[in-house]
Amino acid sequence: MNIKIVRNGSLDENCYILEKDGKYLIIDPGSEFEKIKDNIHGEVLGVLITHRHFDHIGALNEVLEEYHPKIFDRTTTEETTYFLGPFRFNVIFNPGHTPDSITFYFFNEEKMFVGDFIFNGNIGRCDLEGGDMQQMMKSIEKIKKYKDNVTIYPGHGEFTKLGHEKIRNYYFNI
Repeated sequence: MNIKIVRNGSLDENCYILEKDGKYLIIDPGSEFEKIKDNIHGEVLGVLITHRHFDHIGALNEVLEEYHPKIFDRTTTEETTYFLGPFRFNVIFNPGHTPDSITFYFFNEEKMFVGDFIFNGNIGRCDLEGGDMQQMMKSIEKIKKYKDNVTIYPGHGEFTKLGHEKIRNYYFNI
């Protein structure tokens, strides 16, 4: 699976474009649709939404109009395994930053796309509307059960490893 990161918008949001066997998934199409479109060279099977803050869905309508993909978000998924073309992933609910926060775990590749749930050395804000620190701590406990070698792809900033966060992230150790 090839991963392209398209940083976009005023908040430098990470939109991820996954490609495998000429098929594509778009994760969190934040804004700047043309930048996203420039990286698509085949069929878009789905758009995966980690949560619905404006900086993560700003180009969603344009993606839907252009490609007509299946939408995966908190309202359309369950915590289960999904098979979509060559892609295999689990959905993990992780409220805290927002009530609708979810993680997409591509278990064959040991990669998690977490939106604003976890950052390199930090977590997403819980003081915004809908945020809940108690729910965030429960979500962290849930995610800590996964392997240390899982790569975490956040909604902003650089990727990290789950094992690194278990050791160095303050919120994983309180």
